[in-house]
Amino acid sequence: MKLFPFLRTNARWLAAGAMLSFLSSFGQTFFIAIFSGKVRAAFDLSHGQWGGAYTLGTTASAAVMVWAGGLTDRYRSRVLGSVVLSALAGACLFMALNPVAWLLPLAIFGLRLAGQGMSSHIAIVSMSRWFIATRGKALSIAGLGIAFGEAIMPVTFVSLMLVLDWRLLWVVAAVIVLLCIPILRILLREERTPQSMADSEQSNGMSGRQWTRNQTFRHWLFWIMVPALLGPPAFSTAFFFHQVHFAGIKGWDHLQLVSMFPLYTAVGVTSMLVTGWALDRFGTSRVLPWYQLPSVAAFWLFATGDSMSSLLLGLVFLGMTQGGNSTLPSAFWAEFFGTRHLGSIKALGAAVMVFGSAIGPGLTGVLIDSGIGIQAQYRAVAAYFVLSTILMVLGVGRARRLL
Repeated sequence: MKLFPFLRTNARWLAAGAMLSFLSSFGQTFFIAIFSGKVRAAFDLSHGQWGGAYTLGTTASAAVMVWAGGLTDRYRSRVLGSVVLSALAGACLFMALNPVAWLLPLAIFGLRLAGQGMSSHIAIVSMSRWFIATRGKALSIAGLGIAFGEAIMPVTFVSLMLVLDWRLLWVVAAVIVLLCIPILRILLREERTPQSMADSEQSNGMSGRQWTRNQTFRHWLFWIMVPALLGPPAFSTAFFFHQVHFAGIKGWDHLQLVSMFPLYTAVGVTSMLVTGWALDRFGTSRVLPWYQLPSVAAFWLFATGDSMSSLLLGLVFLGMTQGGNSTLPSAFWAEFFGTRHLGSIKALGAAVMVFGSAIGPGLTGVLIDSGIGIQAQYRAVAAYFVLSTILMVLGVGRARRLL
């Protein structure tokens, strides 16, 4: 189906997916990190202490995601999405009102689980399940929500922070989320594939089977993919989480740095749409193994470059990988393991990715406090992405024969 007829026919469900993705921004690192300087000052925290609180809350959310993600196999997106967004609004209010440092991990837990975890998970699982032949298009279009959030949230809220207290901005975030709940319920008055019809709408995975979560967990392909699943969330999260520190050591103003993020977003959107088209055209197995190579160049440039042009080029390469990361891993679960238990299976992958986003900021924060500079760390990150690419080439290439 061509793009515009596809959009017109499926606008309601695609809009719901895009909105859930957009609202997940309030639990994403690129949003939380813009408050890092204010939070550290308010609670008198070092880089390592703030990163540790973030790691603790995010790790806990990753553990809960293994269970919570499976709820998408049992409940309609309309109902589950409303509950999750209500929890996200509550987490935003908790962040605004929290008076003590020791409760920060709890605030982060709520933001990460309801926002980065479940809001995006519901959107992605819904697109993967509702669309089969056009899965790549659907995932790409739903992913535009988070891309839009990446483009406007940092610049908007950093600018607002010049005139408004940072805690008040978290109240604004809660209000935005609450206002979107009735919109979601209207969009999903009729879900595209009711759960009662699910058995007749499934696509099979490897060996023509519908894999369960336990079977997936025990399969060698899952473990081959773990480094690739960890890498982008761990190190892109670290980059955005320590953006204030990164700007400082490079000699840039923070607003000057975040003003470059729309370019990153534009490249990410382009990459997301291209990879969505490519996986529909060539299959996930032929596209997936190569999408992390641009991150090798990105982190090498972040480590070695000191000019704004090197930053811009690095953001271009990072955007290429992040765009692919919005569609390819999600399509991977559906293509290789089937869609009947997709919510539970993808919850495993989501937990790995959320855990990656937990260890990235904490590890880099501790290393910064220990005297190992962020630029030296980024050289090691570039080498990590070389390794994850080799593993995907070998593992996915072997598993392709079972499709």
